[in-house]
Amino acid sequence: MAHQVSTKGEQGLIVKSLGAYNARMFSFIKKKLGWGQSQAEPAAQPEAPAQTAPIDAPAPAATESVAQPAAPSPSPAEPAALAQPDQARPPSAALPSAEPAPAAPTERKSWLDKLRQGLRKTGSSIAQVFTGTQIDDALYEELESALLMADAGVAATEYLLQDLKKRVKESKATAPDQVKELLIDAITELLTPLEKQLEVGHHTPTVIMVAGVNGAGKTTTIGKLTRHLSDSGQRVLLAAADTFRAAAREQLLVWADRNRVDIVSQDGGDPAAVTFDAVQAGRARGCDVVIADTAGRLATQLHLMDELRKVKRVIAKAMDSAPHEVLLVVDGNTGQNALAQVKAFDETLGLTGLVVTKLDGTAKGGVLAAIALWSRQRHSAVPVYFIGVGEKLEDLQTFSAREFAQALLA
Repeated sequence: MAHQVSTKGEQGLIVKSLGAYNARMFSFIKKKLGWGQSQAEPAAQPEAPAQTAPIDAPAPAATESVAQPAAPSPSPAEPAALAQPDQARPPSAALPSAEPAPAAPTERKSWLDKLRQGLRKTGSSIAQVFTGTQIDDALYEELESALLMADAGVAATEYLLQDLKKRVKESKATAPDQVKELLIDAITELLTPLEKQLEVGHHTPTVIMVAGVNGAGKTTTIGKLTRHLSDSGQRVLLAAADTFRAAAREQLLVWADRNRVDIVSQDGGDPAAVTFDAVQAGRARGCDVVIADTAGRLATQLHLMDELRKVKRVIAKAMDSAPHEVLLVVDGNTGQNALAQVKAFDETLGLTGLVVTKLDGTAKGGVLAAIALWSRQRHSAVPVYFIGVGEKLEDLQTFSAREFAQALLA
């Protein structure tokens, strides 16, 4: 029993010891775990991590916030980058147009130099009239002779002299140089109704019929005109309706190949049939312009002039309202004979425009004044779309009344 008691006593001591140990461990654990502390202490302890959190946590958080917008930011940034070239493109697009702008005046200046050189034979005799020091009847007589020698014609010469005397009186000019400038103004005013641009695009295709006498330069003019239209973005189709002259078809084929345009031709075919097929092909292919070449003929060859009428009628059958332009190519060397050609072809075809070629080296450039005066009497001007002063492509340019008058008296 004593042993059992002692054993029980020992067990009690052990239990007490274990209880004390457990109490100490529980107290230790409570301290470690913060049990039983006030609410301020847990808030105070997280403050320490909270103070370190802006250093550690924001770093990843900042990384995420940067990474997340950074992922979308390329998408907004890319449109912004694309928008900047778009915004910068108008200036860059303006630069190409602004850079050729200085080149265009340079090219035009070169053309004016060629025009002055070409009209030198015509204008030299007129310009010499103003080398004196007095404005008298002798000056007007010399000017009258010079204008007649330049093939301005009697009617146009009288018109210009009367207009010039009126201008001199109104301006009270006292020097021959002033009279020269007034003559430039008078010629410009007379020629201004002839100044008009060739317009295409109102019809698809715009059908242009080209006529003229032998040797006027129709085929070469068509080649140059095709280049002008092609450079402006027009799709051109040529019709080789000159089936009379030897090698005319081959010459037009060369121009078509050089300008990289299509051509409709028949070896020895009927001119009217060729033009009909060309207009139909132009409509089917969606061409912008169809240009029909015709055989050269004199206005006195009535049966050939009737053939031109037939070609025009057939074109109208192929397309309503066609041809939209009937151009006459006139050789500037022919002088007053050019005016007779204009009248005859206008009576046959109803001309809508002129192309005056070979003005370089001729002394008869004054015929344009005669054509302008005739156009006034006609009550509807036949405009001069182009003038040529050479064989090169750039030697065919649009007509400007002021430039022509200045070059004539340069």
